[in-house]
Amino acid sequence: MTARDKLSFADFKEQLKSVKLLSLDVDGILTDGGLYYTETGDELRKFNVKDGMGMKKAREAGVELCIISASTTNAIQERGKRLGLSHVYTGAKNKIEILQKICDELSISLDNVAHMGDDLNDIPIMEKIGTPITVADAIEAVKEKTLYITQKKGGQGAVREICDLLIEVNT
Repeated sequence: MTARDKLSFADFKEQLKSVKLLSLDVDGILTDGGLYYTETGDELRKFNVKDGMGMKKAREAGVELCIISASTTNAIQERGKRLGLSHVYTGAKNKIEILQKICDELSISLDNVAHMGDDLNDIPIMEKIGTPITVADAIEAVKEKTLYITQKKGGQGAVREICDLLIEVNT
């Protein structure tokens, strides 16, 4: 496996013009990767409201969005529901298989997919899609597989950063 060449910012924006679907991991992308536990053992995550607004605006600009997470917490389903997303998958053991199903349903080629992931279980998607993206604090193995690394860290506006660019190139 070889590292992908990173695109210049201008070339990355040009690449985003081909994106019809933005696929998102959760932990480390939509959250900061931290897990919070209550005294009763309930698991909590903190989502960034600015990412949510960016996702809504990207959808209004014509970009489909989906969430594919290995985690099984109900908070992810709830966040997806509040954002009006039709495609929210948790407990994902094989993310690329789920992504292919979504693409088939939406008649979108994997070449027209951007995926934001930050850890080892995102690499199979990164290797099959047109626009792999990661966050500033992703692990190095994922950074090597992407065309672009956001300036922001996961859970700190990185998704909004990409959504704003998608909106810009689609309007």
